[in-house]
Amino acid sequence: MSAQLTAPAPAVPDPAPGAAAAAGTAGRARGPSRLRALDGLRLLAALMVAAYHYGGRSGEISQAWGGSPAQQFPTASGLFAYGCLGVQIFFVISGFVICLSGWGRTLRAFLASRISRLYPAYWVAVLLVTAVFALPWVAYEALAPSDVLTNLTMLQQPLGVDRVLGVCWTLWAEMRFYALFALCVVLPGATRGRVVLFCAGWTLAAALAQAAHQPFLDVVLMPEYAPFFIGGVGLYLLHRYGARDPIAWAIVLVSWLIGQHYAVRGLWHAPSATAFSYRSAAGIIAVVTIGFGLVAAVALGKLRRANWRWLTVAGALTYPFYLVHEHLGWVVVRALHQGAGLPSYATLPLTVGLMLLLAWVMHRWVERPLTPVLKRSIDPKRPVVPKQRTAL
Repeated sequence: MSAQLTAPAPAVPDPAPGAAAAAGTAGRARGPSRLRALDGLRLLAALMVAAYHYGGRSGEISQAWGGSPAQQFPTASGLFAYGCLGVQIFFVISGFVICLSGWGRTLRAFLASRISRLYPAYWVAVLLVTAVFALPWVAYEALAPSDVLTNLTMLQQPLGVDRVLGVCWTLWAEMRFYALFALCVVLPGATRGRVVLFCAGWTLAAALAQAAHQPFLDVVLMPEYAPFFIGGVGLYLLHRYGARDPIAWAIVLVSWLIGQHYAVRGLWHAPSATAFSYRSAAGIIAVVTIGFGLVAAVALGKLRRANWRWLTVAGALTYPFYLVHEHLGWVVVRALHQGAGLPSYATLPLTVGLMLLLAWVMHRWVERPLTPVLKRSIDPKRPVVPKQRTAL
């Protein structure tokens, strides 16, 4: 999962009322608020993906458990299989927060924010996983040095290079979304009209790309994932201008309708004795709907009471946890379950806890010191006030 999947700081002020007037709308911007509930939702999506990777699929995790996860979790594995939809929820959240973070920023400031947020923890995760997999007693093979170096660019997928981190395919989707939003909205200057045109244009273009069957258009326009990003952008419009915005609601509704279609098409299959898990179409639609609904609840202020400080910490751990949990989780599961003999239902929460602890270390000693330095080096004219950052 990817969870860009990144997001700006948990202390998120809404745009000033004057910005709403400048956008040419009768709606007024809300006052400053802290979207801590969104931080909690990010971590929830990351834990969904982790549940899928640890107990909802086959592959290398079966080697770590010493058998199929379906045997380890005969009841829960069917639910864990839906955890992969945490990625779609990440994309909705990303649409919301990237629209928020790009509003009123210069192109350079926007790119500095995104690059400085994505890369420090990512570089460390790539090197850490490579180093652990290179240990002689670890059962998983590290990539060749050339492939590892290419992975540091985050462009390994379009270059056809093997991935160090399985979840980084979602970061490639995030990067394409950032590029589209930067060129179409941030560069000319964000206004309500431009954002609406961006959502409508991308929706139509993605549908045409799907019909054209042209690989290049699929890469650029991402028909399968576009509805989730666009839906998040529409939800930000509702957050900024209020719930009485029929155009924003239309963007969200169309995005949900198209998004559930792609989710069902990509994840549903007929029941089969050879398949590891079975996800019903109704279950997929339900998870997608809940994801949209939770982000909508945050956008409309329905979760203001979820304003606990620990949610800020939860949001801060999400991105590094997302990066390292899958591959390093294999190593930990194998050590705890096969090596130490712990039962599966003790190994699973302990593995998640250890990955969260590692995520905290990465946030404290990598992200917090390096993010402002990298941002300042890219955009030296803009003063950088160090903040605790959060990520998908």
